[in-house]
Amino acid sequence: MGEIAIRVNNVSKIYRLYDRQRDRLKDALNLTRKKCYREHFALDGLDFTIQKGETVGIIGTNGSGKSTILKIITGVLHPSGGDVTVDGRISALLELGAGFNMEYTGIENVYLNGTMIGFTKEEIDERLSDILEFADIGDFVHQPVKTYSSGMFVRLAFAVAINIDPEILIVDEALSVGDSFFQSKCYHKFEEFKQMGKTILFVSHDLSSITKYCDRAILLNRGHKIFEGTPKEAVDLYKRVLVNQLDEAADGEEKTRWDQSGEGFWRNTLTVNPEVLEYGTKKAEIIDFAFVDANGRYSNVIEKGSEMTVKMKVLFHADIAEPIFAFSFKNLLGIELCGTNTLFEKTEITPKAAGDVQVVSFRQKMDLQGGEYLLSLGCTGYPHGEFTVYHRLYDVCSLTVVSTKNTVGYYDMNTKITVE
Repeated sequence: MGEIAIRVNNVSKIYRLYDRQRDRLKDALNLTRKKCYREHFALDGLDFTIQKGETVGIIGTNGSGKSTILKIITGVLHPSGGDVTVDGRISALLELGAGFNMEYTGIENVYLNGTMIGFTKEEIDERLSDILEFADIGDFVHQPVKTYSSGMFVRLAFAVAINIDPEILIVDEALSVGDSFFQSKCYHKFEEFKQMGKTILFVSHDLSSITKYCDRAILLNRGHKIFEGTPKEAVDLYKRVLVNQLDEAADGEEKTRWDQSGEGFWRNTLTVNPEVLEYGTKKAEIIDFAFVDANGRYSNVIEKGSEMTVKMKVLFHADIAEPIFAFSFKNLLGIELCGTNTLFEKTEITPKAAGDVQVVSFRQKMDLQGGEYLLSLGCTGYPHGEFTVYHRLYDVCSLTVVSTKNTVGYYDMNTKITVE
């Protein structure tokens, strides 16, 4: 095991919630022995450690405690119980505007923030050109930050955070307001930090970034840690949380074993994932699936550039008025690359009754680069206006794309070149 950068030990954060303002005053002045508040656990017994040099993501729904634990780690908040140990200089970008004086100019705020972190004026002088170059906001650095757009604000704040030579960088959703070029620059800086052996802890709703950049991910739900492990597994489990289909009693182990018995199934032509992540109400059930190549053969090996079909069969166990059928492809890192559904494609689906079987075929040209991909399938709907998952199969089987010509990235744009 390497050295520990951050240790969170049995941390809790409790807030008192009052129904009336006068109850808050009574409690503050000890005017009553009666308990006039409710306790809300923003965090409850949270434990984890982060090794030096790791990049760790924290994900979870709003109110799960993500920002709270970051504020406790950085000392902005104090825990109600437990303790946090940090080994290394922290630079944190928690909330837009945190630590900035709105009346000061950009330059003045750079010095203000640097001084708060513990740098001398001379040390900030040495880093000033790097900070301004990264922020790239021009003459606005001489204007009060209250005149900045949100994009300019986060550029300057992030430029300060990453150019004061931190050993630990903590970021909470701040990048979501930057433009795509700035976000690309920031993630490139993340890569540089990782290569330098620095520690990065960040919260993001961008699940692709969590999967791509993190060594591990921590999933929080209602103040509890419900999973800690690979980003791919954390993201898949998070998607269950989003549709309120998490069985917390399973302790994070939601994988089921697909029954591959029986003859005549299309899926018998495939190698099916024995630990496919499966969930849903099962009012509709995906009972079979296959890949079909350009020659009409069932095969999980498809030639790049050829026509291919993703085929699925769904059995309905209840009446469903407007089912939606979907598929998507991920790479082996768990990054979702492409996919579609019958709602996006404006395909009319007639109401289904219990006992009905529906076969849906998605036909397209295979333009993913040569490599290995994972198929996910779903049947969902919006009964009474509420999104519902009837059945989902994540990473149910693999697809091999064979190519004699790969281009840059995941997807071939089929470029035609003319040289004059």
